[in-house]
Amino acid sequence: MAKTENQFNGGLLEDVGIGEMEANRTPWEPDWKPATKIRLRAKRALHGWASLARRLAAPFRPRGGSNSASSRNNLRPTAWLDGLRGFAALLVYWHHHELWAHRATGQTGFFEHGFAYEGNYHFAALPVVRVFFTGGHFAVSTFFVISGYVLSAKPLSLIQDEREHAKLGDNIASALFRRWLRLYLPFIATTLVYLSCWHVLDLWVVDVTRQGTWAAEVWNWYLEFKNFSFVFNQGGKPWFSYNFHLWSIPVEFKGSVVVYTSLLAFSRCSKNARLGCEAVLISYFMYITDAWYCAMFVSGMLLCDLDLLAKKQRLPPILSRLEPVKKSIFYHLLAISLYFGGIPEAERDVQALRKMRGWYYLSFLKPQAFFDYKWFYLFWSATLLVSATPRVPWLKSFFEGGFCQYLGRISYSLYLVHGPILWTLGDRFYTAVGWHQEAQLTHLNHWADKAKLPKTGPLGLEVAFLLPHIILLPLTIWLAEIVTRVIDEPSVKFAQWLYSKMLPRAVKK
Repeated sequence: MAKTENQFNGGLLEDVGIGEMEANRTPWEPDWKPATKIRLRAKRALHGWASLARRLAAPFRPRGGSNSASSRNNLRPTAWLDGLRGFAALLVYWHHHELWAHRATGQTGFFEHGFAYEGNYHFAALPVVRVFFTGGHFAVSTFFVISGYVLSAKPLSLIQDEREHAKLGDNIASALFRRWLRLYLPFIATTLVYLSCWHVLDLWVVDVTRQGTWAAEVWNWYLEFKNFSFVFNQGGKPWFSYNFHLWSIPVEFKGSVVVYTSLLAFSRCSKNARLGCEAVLISYFMYITDAWYCAMFVSGMLLCDLDLLAKKQRLPPILSRLEPVKKSIFYHLLAISLYFGGIPEAERDVQALRKMRGWYYLSFLKPQAFFDYKWFYLFWSATLLVSATPRVPWLKSFFEGGFCQYLGRISYSLYLVHGPILWTLGDRFYTAVGWHQEAQLTHLNHWADKAKLPKTGPLGLEVAFLLPHIILLPLTIWLAEIVTRVIDEPSVKFAQWLYSKMLPRAVKK
């Protein structure tokens, strides 16, 4: 159908080409003037550049969660696990910022010791309350239990079906092939970008020995990474110097291997034998050898096994009889979880724990095998939290809310990027408002006290500590969003694509 010039000027110009208009022009319509053609081409070009700009800007626009009724109804049955993981990532962020800022005033010990230790009475050190100030290790333990739960969900459903052992092998083969890539591709990308910023922007970062050139830095990164990422590495430093917070990534991979191999080993066992083997394996890791992280992963696997059996009403009779008092049991388990989650962790000697108020008798629970006592209590706190959350309605609802679901989607990226932001921009902000040590005064003297703020308020909630987060927290979440879209999600898709390319044609069909 022919279109007049007025119609095009009314808004259709950018959607129709010059050639199409010439072809559709009827004899009574006037010929297009050169100025009109130039204007049409300009509008088409502008439309094309605007479309390109929107696509390029898409990763930089946050996608917030939704609390609408429709979105809540569309949640997966295990959406609360995503929300719990996201909130735990936020606790890690807050923990590291608390300790980083307060080490300038020598107050980190007040957070890491128990309440009233040596006459120090601080709100942030109260039982349960302390979880929200220094709950980073509690959060990491929760990550491990959640991972054990999530990684084993599909395989256990196939095992319980008792007729899907072929599919079980396919599922575990695919998962194990993709696991290293899923964990380490974002790790590689973010750490390389971070070290490149040191050289491109000429950044000074505390506790970092920068190489002379970018090429030398990358080579040093490679030498460290190749050993750090090797699952059977038994020596060297337990952390990665280009992002100290990522010590848990190799642990995550080791725990994943434990889960997958255990699933295969127990796949032919009867229900009760499988549950018994999982419990024995946890006991071995906890009480015979110091393998606390393996116990956390297997604990998540056991919780998932029990949840799937509960949905099918196939729980062992001893557990089914507890159904009438389930609510009371899980509220008590939640209380124990929050108390254990605040374990004082300033020292590794259990004798020091016995000096903490409220921990003397509990200190005798620590098994002989444990070197660092805190992980024993954090195993129980994380396990009890994951088991109690879906049975405490208000807590489950909180983690299924839009805020926690959004944090859950970006949780891995938030974990990856919060450290580099803290050590670069965060350190400069804290120096500017008055949190600084000799190193900052030497290398960041032009930032020192430029916007000094009062350190009034309770420990951990001072004005000078809270106000920088008006910028730091949104910036960290925004950057985590970008990393999620540009690096993390494509890494997952790449691992899936690569595995599909490794399969023979007959299997692909």
